[in-house]
Amino acid sequence: MPPPPASSGRLVALAVHEDMVALVGADARVTTLDAAAREVAELGDDVRLVVWSATRELRPLVRRGTHLTRVLDLAETHRILEGGWRADPGRIWARALGLERGGMPQDTGDDLFRHLEAGPAEEDLLTPTGYLRPEAVAGTWQTTPARLVAWGRAALEAADRMGTHLRDIGPRATALAHSESAAALLCLELERDGLPVDRPAALALIERAAGPRPRSAEEARGIRQQRDARVLALAPGHEGTDLRNPASVRAFLAGLGIEVETTRKWVLESYRDAHPAVAALLAWRAEERIATTYGYGWLDAHVGADDRLRGAWSASDGAAGRMTAQNGLHNLPAPMRPAVAAAPGWCFVRADLGQIEPRVLAVVAADPLLAEATRADDLYAPIAARLGVERSVAKVAVLAAMYGQRTGTAGRALDRLERAYPVAMGFLDRAYAAGVAGADLRTFGGRRIRTRGIRHEGARGRYARNALVQGAAAELFKAWAATVRAELAGQPAQIVLCLHDELLVHSPEADADGVAALVSRTLTDAARRWSGDAPVRFVTDVRTIRRWSEAK
Repeated sequence: MPPPPASSGRLVALAVHEDMVALVGADARVTTLDAAAREVAELGDDVRLVVWSATRELRPLVRRGTHLTRVLDLAETHRILEGGWRADPGRIWARALGLERGGMPQDTGDDLFRHLEAGPAEEDLLTPTGYLRPEAVAGTWQTTPARLVAWGRAALEAADRMGTHLRDIGPRATALAHSESAAALLCLELERDGLPVDRPAALALIERAAGPRPRSAEEARGIRQQRDARVLALAPGHEGTDLRNPASVRAFLAGLGIEVETTRKWVLESYRDAHPAVAALLAWRAEERIATTYGYGWLDAHVGADDRLRGAWSASDGAAGRMTAQNGLHNLPAPMRPAVAAAPGWCFVRADLGQIEPRVLAVVAADPLLAEATRADDLYAPIAARLGVERSVAKVAVLAAMYGQRTGTAGRALDRLERAYPVAMGFLDRAYAAGVAGADLRTFGGRRIRTRGIRHEGARGRYARNALVQGAAAELFKAWAATVRAELAGQPAQIVLCLHDELLVHSPEADADGVAALVSRTLTDAARRWSGDAPVRFVTDVRTIRRWSEAK
């Protein structure tokens, strides 16, 4: 059965302009950031803070160390309702009140003809047609206490209207808005606290891949030429190849008798044994990536004096809803992972969700046979037994069903999979058909998935099928991460990385066992709330490590 709608509690809007903060509920008051930081930390569990965007309004409070609990982020809620990424207050207000987006007024700045247009009076937040005035959307109008209070009251009205829209979608959508809002809070804390880095280890790894730190542009060119020479020396006659130009690399490979349409890594891997230069080229690429993207400049710019890697985080990528991060936090090459190390006396509790996508598929498709397979630690084993194939073939077939592969080993196994699990396969087929037709879909929690922007019909279908599973998996992961965050409140341990289905908690060594138990327990709790008690088992591999590279 679906979960009941989550209770919103009493709503209090928080609006910020420079050092001025308005708290607007049944009454309204304006105070300073420092005073507001103390006040909101003491709000009761029956209060939920409403903000236009946690990224804008709550960042100054989080940077002051304020721990916030219950929040409704209107930007994240808008992304659930509308799909996509853009969620400025003007769009939020128009969507919430049912106004045509095309009618939103634009900020014309110092346009000489602006005075000829019928606009709002100086103290009016709304235009004559009911939209937010563009200066307020830009954040330049809220310069007085009265205006900031009006901005907060508008946030409350938008929250009320959006609550109705969420309930219209279904009983899970309100809970999703609250979970996504909690994830937005977590993103601010991840940005504030950073990921621990062993700087000497990072420097050693960079030097191993990119050479010593160059002292001049000329020396940097010499190091690049030496790196190139290790590849080109294996193919006499091709010394002039530009390894940084894909067309030049294709010509280089063609000269070695290797014809490829693309120079992507996964394509080149299949030719690793065809010629020694291919293996050298793959090694060169790994070194070049560190040298150009994760080298000395990256270390200097993004790892602070406290040896923490920091970057901006987002609770949603604007597509299926995965968390994203900047400055290498989500894309750090595997050779650099030994540099991510716990502080002395501390450790990492690392948890990785096991086979998350097929387990999520069992929930969203309501397939009792696939749900039965999730009781096993390795769900591919019972699936393989049911299909009468090897485990590796069963795994390929399940992943192919979700990603849309129809050829090779996967294609041959899919026929058996469709007969053995008709409910799950039917769910994926309907999603594919909807995508081909250019229809919008909603994830298990209620996030809108748009497909019309994808030109090719087959690509739309594959995206729709995968997005419904990936999006639901992202919802479960963030619900879990938010639950861990809430349970860790008041403890020294903190989440320092969220990577797709992997959670990294920085913990004092003395607390590691308790934190590991908490991480495992909260997965069970979060999955039960998210799935509505569906008979699907979720598992996680929890380990205590010193360096991120020890995880795999």
